[in-house]
Amino acid sequence: MSVHAPSRIFVVGGTGAQGLPVIGALVADKKYSVRALSRDPASRRAKELVALGNVSILEGTFADEATLREGFRGCDGAYINIDGFNTGEKTEIYWAIRSYEIAIEEGIKFFVYGNLDYALKKSGYDSRFRAGHYDGKGRIGEWILSQNQTNKTRMGAAVFTTGPYMEMAVSAMTPMTPSVEEGVVTWRVPLGNGAVPHVALEDCGYYARWLFDNPERASGMDLEVAIEDVDYQRLAAAFEKVTGRPARYIDTDLDSYWNGPLKMAASLPAGYNADPGDKSTMSFRDNFTGFWNIWKHKIIERDYALLDEIHPNRIKSVEQWLRREDQLGRELGKGSLWERIQPQNLYKAPPLLKLTEDKRQGKL
Repeated sequence: MSVHAPSRIFVVGGTGAQGLPVIGALVADKKYSVRALSRDPASRRAKELVALGNVSILEGTFADEATLREGFRGCDGAYINIDGFNTGEKTEIYWAIRSYEIAIEEGIKFFVYGNLDYALKKSGYDSRFRAGHYDGKGRIGEWILSQNQTNKTRMGAAVFTTGPYMEMAVSAMTPMTPSVEEGVVTWRVPLGNGAVPHVALEDCGYYARWLFDNPERASGMDLEVAIEDVDYQRLAAAFEKVTGRPARYIDTDLDSYWNGPLKMAASLPAGYNADPGDKSTMSFRDNFTGFWNIWKHKIIERDYALLDEIHPNRIKSVEQWLRREDQLGRELGKGSLWERIQPQNLYKAPPLLKLTEDKRQGKL
């Protein structure tokens, strides 16, 4: 049976860093209309979505079956990217499963799940590489693909696996926020000789649109994306080449890293609405220690030849991304990348990550 090409798409996670470019790509030519879920329709991000056109906002939370049903009803496509930093690992798993089940019941024909790598499994179940916000999604990604083998004639499904955004390396309040030390842009992170398969948010929009445009091929696919495997020596060298300003990467041991800018967050729950008394809840430190170990030991790989086929004009190197980001910043009146990364500017810019904008207080 052929897979249905959707036209109206319900989006969970639309006001997040990834959701904004995804919805932008979906409605760019008005082929699709989007109903986006938001806890606060009056928020800056929700207003940005409405301004795109062909976007309506449904007020509510994904942790509510009645809201999910209202969101799915009347739509034939779905893009579900649950905020694990809101829910925590355990709650995310439950609501991701229910989202898939309710989507089928409400008549969705093509379902895309916003995923991250099941890094624990890819490491051979070595708990040094356990990061709850990765594994919580990764388990469900595999479960959805398994369900799709049985349910694909009723609802096709694809998994869209991303990773750390390249934008996080030049933004405030992320695990890889740079500092400027005596005029030198400096990344102090526990990466060793590893590399991060960074993702360009702009390309996320293209890939998500491709999945909905090509449901026959996409159904049953786990589309794993990245720019390239970015080692931070290369990031620093590329920054110098693009901006003409000095930059460096300093490999940092985990104790020093956790005594740095993230010290105050280290003991907090990684998912801010998770119960800190629940023994399944990972702390920010434990979660992101596993996160950095994944990249340090190169646990995750990408098929770049496949990505070249799907998106021939994709961003293919950290230097290309930095050059584009510098140019776009100038065109938008934000200044050069060097100017934007100065502390007095970096921390005044609108936050990249939604949990920062929500100040870890968004309701579940």
